[in-house]
Amino acid sequence: MDIDAFIAVHGRSWDRLESLVRDRRRLSGEETDELVDLYQRVATHLSIVRSAGGDALLVGRLSWLVAQGRSAVTGAHAPAWREVIRFFTVGFPLVAYRVWRWWAATAFAFLAVATVFGAWVAGDPEVQAAIATPEQITQLVEHEFADYYSTHPAASFASQVWLNNLWISAQVVASAILMGLPIPWILLQNAANVGLSGGLMVARGKGDVFFGLITPHGLLELTAIFLAAAAGLRVGWTVVDPGPRRRGEALAEQGRAVMSVVLGLVVVLGVAGLIEALVTPSGLPTWARVGIGVLAEAVFLGYVFLFGRRAVRAGESADIERAPDLAPSTG
Repeated sequence: MDIDAFIAVHGRSWDRLESLVRDRRRLSGEETDELVDLYQRVATHLSIVRSAGGDALLVGRLSWLVAQGRSAVTGAHAPAWREVIRFFTVGFPLVAYRVWRWWAATAFAFLAVATVFGAWVAGDPEVQAAIATPEQITQLVEHEFADYYSTHPAASFASQVWLNNLWISAQVVASAILMGLPIPWILLQNAANVGLSGGLMVARGKGDVFFGLITPHGLLELTAIFLAAAAGLRVGWTVVDPGPRRRGEALAEQGRAVMSVVLGLVVVLGVAGLIEALVTPSGLPTWARVGIGVLAEAVFLGYVFLFGRRAVRAGESADIERAPDLAPSTG
């Protein structure tokens, strides 16, 4: 093959492809079509030159052009930091926002059960006697409940709390595999435990201590667990009602949404753990500790509804992006 003649015939196409690749962020529709066409042609040219055992410099240039063209046509991978930013500004809040009704219903049911159970324990001495002896209740109310938050060093306690909360959330999320059926039972157990402790504290006149210690971290912590439960229950409901899509497609999408929730809650529960380790047992007045908890909850809810609603209005998707219609490759 006459390399010089080949370059003379096709050199302008290569120069044009290089120019389009360089300016790919500002291309018009026609220029984009031209870029795709040139990329395919240059890929063919590269295959021809290689087959003919052509000049190494020419092969190198065409290989570079094809690689750049492929990146422009199929889309280069975004830098990792951009993917992280998009996850926290679009992916996670969008998934959380879309299940907010399930989330709210889960929270209402949990708090209702905890309140009823707590009122039952606080108002019935016989129930209290069945739970523990008077001495054991006194030990819990006067010492153990408050000491729990200050016995261990803050750093190790924060890690312990974080891992424990992640474990509860993981149980809830894993239950999605079973159509979310175990989730109500898991929540019932935790609601009963909260109601039991609160009922005993209130019965002994320590309601202010109970709410003063549990509120700072509990608001954000429970909200995270409610969100995990909502995502898991939504998967179970998708089995019953997949909507207009095929059941397999709908379940796959909801499964990926659950994983987005899990990744987001790693951070949320980390913040809750820090509050529980550093703020709850601190010497700050009760109003300040509760205020920090309320502020953290308000910031999280505001974040979800602000970014989530914005993503919905923009038509964003938290799912894996679809592969491009055209994904050419060289021979």
